[in-house]
Amino acid sequence: MNDFLALPARELAARMARRELSAQTLVRAYIERIDAAEAGILAWQHFDGAQALQQARLLDAGPVLGALHGLPIGVKDLMDTADMPTTYGSPIYAGHRPGMDAACVAMARAAGAVVMGKTVTTEFATFQPGPTRNPRRARGCPARPTRNPRAPADAPRTPGGSSSGSAAAVAAGMVPIAFGTQTAGSIIRPAAYCGVVGYKPTYGTLPSAGIKSLSPSLDTVGVLARSVDDAAFFIGAMARLSLTPRETGRPMPLRVGICRTPHWERAGDDSRRALDTAARLLEGQGAVLSDLMLPAEFDELTQAQIDIMAYEAAAAFAPETRRGPMVSAVALPRCWRRAAASMAAASLPRRRSPVPRAGPSSRCSSPSTSSLHRARRARPRPAWAQRAIPFSTACGLCSAIPVSMCLPARVRTACRWA
Repeated sequence: MNDFLALPARELAARMARRELSAQTLVRAYIERIDAAEAGILAWQHFDGAQALQQARLLDAGPVLGALHGLPIGVKDLMDTADMPTTYGSPIYAGHRPGMDAACVAMARAAGAVVMGKTVTTEFATFQPGPTRNPRRARGCPARPTRNPRAPADAPRTPGGSSSGSAAAVAAGMVPIAFGTQTAGSIIRPAAYCGVVGYKPTYGTLPSAGIKSLSPSLDTVGVLARSVDDAAFFIGAMARLSLTPRETGRPMPLRVGICRTPHWERAGDDSRRALDTAARLLEGQGAVLSDLMLPAEFDELTQAQIDIMAYEAAAAFAPETRRGPMVSAVALPRCWRRAAASMAAASLPRRRSPVPRAGPSSRCSSPSTSSLHRARRARPRPAWAQRAIPFSTACGLCSAIPVSMCLPARVRTACRWA
């Protein structure tokens, strides 16, 4: 029995650093799990057990590289890998081989992680489930979407997206940790669906270079893991942050806010019961609960996120759309292109007649020129950007959204990103 597979990621890495457990032994155990479960789950876009074992052999033969030494991980197929195909979940990139690793993948390798393979992503991290090219699937058999490991075989359920393969792989015990990315809910949604921990750190905690972009202002690198401690250990090691629990010396009751969001009326009965059950369990363990009411300004943040993602996605997919009509790949962003066009029309100044350039002797002195400059029309803003946002709220936004797109002018001057 491979009882060591139940150990926390932190302990696994420590044992391999002390040479009490070899990377090859750990990787072989996970390869056995993948071989046993993959045919029914389809979590992997690319998996090569021999390649993973070769990485482990090199780690066992050399010095300890870092905090993740020997730890097997999954890499979402949205991230470039130099030694594995990267398809971004789309058939139009089948067989694509990037020239180098994405920055976060390179950082993980430098810290000693073993990349087991590429986990399935929805196409371009959007809404179309990506087909899984399983090497054990019979030739000619149609591809099937990734399955949720928690669902019974006779009642399959979605693992959620877009980090579907990463969540499914962790839930099935194929890897202890897998990379995910989130632009809207692509880490926390599959984590909730598959019953694992999803952690989306603060925007920019890990670099996004070498990842197929959807919305650069929102794209965030995170992790799917078995436990909170596994997630904290992995992100802490990558970002060089201390994310271990602090010893306070005396037990303090946990304070938990129960937030029924501005969209609470849209929550289903199951979601409401789940939140109530979690609240009762926490209270039974001594937590102090209180209702958390969000400011009215938060009511429009969801629409702001939708508008920004639509606007930026239209630009992100420009290289693909220029190549002509596609299959499912870029038919999807048509709604985003419409949204982007409407945003551009609302946010750009009206076209004006050309202004004559002033010569060296008359620069800025021509009455007609200066009056035209002073008469420039103010750019109309979407409704959610016209409301006054308190500075405390603005600071929370400015790290994730370009200030010019999200904040009123009077707040923008106080923001550190202005």
